[in-house]
Amino acid sequence: MGKDTLGLLVGMALAFAGWFGGFGAFLLVAALGALGFAAGRFLEQGGDLRELLATRERTRR
Repeated sequence: MGKDTLGLLVGMALAFAGWFGGFGAFLLVAALGALGFAAGRFLEQGGDLRELLATRERTRR
């Protein structure tokens, strides 16, 4: 699937959320989409969930 098609689908999902669920649903869908994008990009670059958890534990101490 190309990036243009993916962008179209995301835009349509946001439009439906905004139309049927209001502005709060629009923001929720946009925030969860951004979180999913960030997680997918991190994993695509070879990241590991254990790296994130280890970094958080080191900064707490």
